[in-house]
Amino acid sequence: MNSKNGLFLRNRVKEYVSHTDTNAIQQLKSILFSHLQKAGKRPVAIVCIGTDRSTGDSLGPLVGTKLSGLDLKKLHVYGTLSDPVHAVNLKEKLAEIEQAHKHPFIVAVDACLGRVKSVGSFQIGDGPLKPGAGVQKELPEVGDIHINGIVNVSGFMEYFVLQNTRLHLVMSMANTLSESLSHIDQMDWTREKSRSLFTPIQNITGRI
Repeated sequence: MNSKNGLFLRNRVKEYVSHTDTNAIQQLKSILFSHLQKAGKRPVAIVCIGTDRSTGDSLGPLVGTKLSGLDLKKLHVYGTLSDPVHAVNLKEKLAEIEQAHKHPFIVAVDACLGRVKSVGSFQIGDGPLKPGAGVQKELPEVGDIHINGIVNVSGFMEYFVLQNTRLHLVMSMANTLSESLSHIDQMDWTREKSRSLFTPIQNITGRI
């Protein structure tokens, strides 16, 4: 889990999609396709960060597990329920990814806490996220782009808030994001010209 507060470069544009929106999967596809065009022909690694020891923090491993069960052709997935990427092994896993792929383009997926109105939304943006910040741990930044799943409300006793996050919400968000990424795997972002597959409902600078 990462904290949204102060982790990203100021004035960086972030895009938000609610998992309950009827067009959520299409919106996520459009946004992620646009971001992945920056990868060119670099190998793309989806690094799903978190642990199943905490309900709220299990979003990443759930997404990774769902993706790992598919016959993906282009996306390389790291972080599952059985083999998670978390605070203890993060540096080791990042080194493993760098060794396995030449100059990989990393998409970091993690859970975070935010404002009440943002719970259930995905935040997608350029640049890395910093795992562990929400629970006061110093870990390396991860990602050329990041996808945050806002699973609960921040502000007080955040470790316990994560523990008491509804599994139904986390599962629903994991289903939406994994399906979006499975569609992305079938697309050719190295050749197609940039175009909108669907107009995102929100383009917001800063936090929500």
